[in-house]
Formats: sequence, structure tokens, C-alpha cells
Amino acid sequence: MENELPILAEVLRGPIIEARHRGVIVALEPDGRVIARLGDEGLITATRSTIKPVQAIPLITSGAADRFNITSRELAVACASHSGESIHTETVAGLLARIGLDERALLCGAHPAYNEDAARRLEREGEPFTELHNNCSGKHAGMLATAVHLGLSVEDYVSPDHPVQREIASTFARLGGIDPQMPMGIDGCSAPTFGVPLKSLALAFARLVSPLRAESSASDSSAAEAAGRIVAAMTAHPEMIGGTKGRLDTDLAVAAGGRLICKVGAEAVYSIGVLPYEAWPRGLGIAIKIEDGSYRALGAVVVETLAQLGVLDRSEQERLASYHRPVLVNHRSLNVGEVRANFNLEFDLQ
Repeated sequence: MENELPILAEVLRGPIIEARHRGVIVALEPDGRVIARLGDEGLITATRSTIKPVQAIPLITSGAADRFNITSRELAVACASHSGESIHTETVAGLLARIGLDERALLCGAHPAYNEDAARRLEREGEPFTELHNNCSGKHAGMLATAVHLGLSVEDYVSPDHPVQREIASTFARLGGIDPQMPMGIDGCSAPTFGVPLKSLALAFARLVSPLRAESSASDSSAAEAAGRIVAAMTAHPEMIGGTKGRLDTDLAVAAGGRLICKVGAEAVYSIGVLPYEAWPRGLGIAIKIEDGSYRALGAVVVETLAQLGVLDRSEQERLASYHRPVLVNHRSLNVGEVRANFNLEFDLQ
């Protein structure tokens, strides 16, 4: 088919290929120079939860983080799609209490905790899940803190026209090198989400981990300092970004030993920022989109991408084997197949 995206992963049952997942991968430096790609990096996708670290920047640049003494751990949960464990809900509740609010102020809606143990405990004890268990509650608490600090309305803080959301859109547009009037939709948590080229997600993450400090703009300098605090919080508290069990964001960050930040988004979009180090002295931003939105292929593609870029060594790949080559089991717990990444990145290292 014309314009068909490349195959990134295959699902095998024994020797039989049962399914294929197509998509796009792009890796670039903070100046926008593409290092590696596969497929059309101009593909428009929704940002979803991948940009939570960007959405947290105004929490710092506004002065709210300093006024309310927001800790590194609280800043991490503001960037999270957390599992609803007590470490997450208690941290969000504490942040809200400090700004004079509680979970009733959160406009993210309620859903059961992603963590099965946490969900079972609530059921066993007859307690309802609340907005605190929503994976986006930390992000929303950060938005509320910003609104309270600036003396703005908290009843409509998720409205696209609210000053907090306008500042988030402006911040993301600067980092991603795109028009602030980008297409916008509403995310699962009711906050705005944006339609952007995949390469803009990669660029935003490249600049998060290796900010371009423009001397001519105080706002750029302030955003660069905020980005540094966010990266430090995410690398210091990976358990707050996902959870303590079975979360790719957390397990990848731990395996990489603080060399990267990473963030999943709904419908299988993924963003990674590789901090500057010997192999990539300018740092890297990486964005991945599985076309059909299937998470089944995402872990395999993410780990394989980082392996081909030399970011993960063999031992680190082995620690992530359950994501890199997920095993398919049947109802008798027999190993009957696997999900396997099947692609080669196209490098441009000139």
C-alpha cells in the first residue's frame, strides 16, 4: 500500500507470524538534527501523557513549586502516569493539602488503580477509588498548584482557555519547535492534548534533557532551569513515574541507571530523553508511535530502539527482557510464542 508505515514488530506463534505492528521512530539532537529514523517522522499524533514533563514546567517557572515547597518526589508524580499505589495517592494528597485543596478539586475523573494489589485492597476494605487513584492526579495537582499560586480560578483549570493551559501550550510549542496554534483535543483526564508531528515530541524531549539556554530570553533560561529540576526528579524517583511493579517507564529508567527519562502515552506513543553522555554528548530525544495504538508491541520496540542506538548495553537489555521479547502463554501457561521487534533504524550520522 502507498505510504504504508514500516513494520516495527511481529507477533509469532511458533514459526507463524500472526500479526504485525507498524509505526514510526525518530531520534534527534536538541538542534533538531535527525540522527536515526524509520518511517515518516512528520506523522501527526496526539501527545497524550507523553508530555506530562512539559506540562509540569509552568509549575516551576510560575514560582508555585518554590512557594509551596514542592519536593522532588512531588515533582516526579506531577510528571507521572502512576499506578495508584499508596506512595502515589498519599504524595498527591499531601501536595493538594499544602495548597488548601483536596481530591474533590481534581477534574481528572476517577478510575481504579492500575496496580492490582492496590485495587484489590480498596475492594477488600470496601473503600471507593477516587480521583487520587487516577494515573493523572499528580499532573492535575501540579496544574492546581500553579493556578492557586497565580490567583486564578481552580474550577476550570483544564479549560483550553485557562491561563495555565495556555502557558503549557506555549511552553510545549517552544520546546517542540511548532506553531502554538496546533490542533487540540481533550485527553482522557479532561486536560488538553495536542496533535503534532512525531519529530516535535522527540525535539521537546531532547531539549528537556539538554536545554538550549538562549541568553536573549529570560523565559528560555527559566524554562531550562525548570527542565533540569524535572529531569532530576524523574531520574531520582522512577517509582513515582509508573509504579513499583510491571511499568515500562519505571523499569526502563531503573535499568538505564539515570541516563534517560521516558514517558508513555495512550494509544502507544512513547517519548524518551537521553541525557548527554559519552556516546551522545548532546543528548537525544526519541519518539515512537505504534500506528494501531497497541501496547503489545510498544515495549519490544522501545527497548530495541535504545539497543540499536547504543543507549542500552546487553546486560541492561537482559534486565528488560520481559518487555524486549514478551512471551505469549496459553491457558495452560505454556510458552506458545513471542512479540519480536523486527526493524533496522536508518542512521544519518554525517
